[in-house]
Amino acid sequence: MHLSRFPRVRLGHMPTPLEPMDNLSRLLGGPRLWVKRDDCTGLSTGGNKTRKLEFLMADALEKGADTIITQGATQSNHARQTVAAACKLGLECHILLEDRTGSHDPAYNYNGNVFLDQLHGASVEKRPGGADMPAEMETLAEKLKGEGKTPYIIPGGGSNEIGALGYVNAALELLAQANEMGLQIDHLVHATGSAGTQAGLVTGLAACNSGIPVLGVGVRAPQDKQEANVFALAQKTETKLGLSGVVSREDVVANCDYVGDGYGIPTESMVEAVTLMARHEGILLDPVYSGKGMAGLIDLIRKGHFKEGENVVFLHTGGSVALFGYPDAFGFPDYQA
Repeated sequence: MHLSRFPRVRLGHMPTPLEPMDNLSRLLGGPRLWVKRDDCTGLSTGGNKTRKLEFLMADALEKGADTIITQGATQSNHARQTVAAACKLGLECHILLEDRTGSHDPAYNYNGNVFLDQLHGASVEKRPGGADMPAEMETLAEKLKGEGKTPYIIPGGGSNEIGALGYVNAALELLAQANEMGLQIDHLVHATGSAGTQAGLVTGLAACNSGIPVLGVGVRAPQDKQEANVFALAQKTETKLGLSGVVSREDVVANCDYVGDGYGIPTESMVEAVTLMARHEGILLDPVYSGKGMAGLIDLIRKGHFKEGENVVFLHTGGSVALFGYPDAFGFPDYQA
């Protein structure tokens, strides 16, 4: 667990705050809600990928890279944070965006994260939904090598055993904060997609014998696939740390009932969750990840999944800039002059 053994560049504002959500707790009843503000990591509006990028970018620099390649969906928070990190480190950045929704809305295709990708100076190319994105990145890497570049490929979401170290570190940070505050955390809930955040958290918390269960609210894959992906990456992460058998299959739990019609497609429960957080806590969620994650948490509270008085921490993975790609989802009336 001595993470200083691994190369790391400092990119984020850490530790991120751990705050009570008293208004939402009163509104919903049941458990006491807290939020771990990884939307406040500071790198181009922040988000969870910054923690992963501290280790991934360090590995890229150690390997002599001058160019970064990564991929994601159109409104990828990961892509936006990756190009921002590349800017800070003086690296070129190429982004491939997969059209997973088929949306032709100009706001979705050119605003939000896509606007910031371009503002930070990335080259941005679109690929069709269902494309083999790892192969697309390899093809681009070969092209760039032919131009004399030294590219480094970062997987979607920064989710490999190097990136997951960022969330092993987040687990240690969360435990230190809880210990300092005298807070007994009964549950940790977050949105889970590319698996790196959940794999790192599960590995870190299990290695510390914390006894804190982690619930990932899925935003894309069905439950069996999501849990298998997280467990496989957690096993690779513990091996990276020199551990063995720390994470059991039972430690990996995902609830994928809140995906709706598909990845990045709005749901009524997401709109409600984003609106409740904005109006009762002054906190912005995003429509793809944290909005659906919070929708799951809210519904589970209403169903009595958590006991009254338990402390439930919601890990906010950031990404609120993506809201600007989804203005029509919220149905606000035109304001009057």
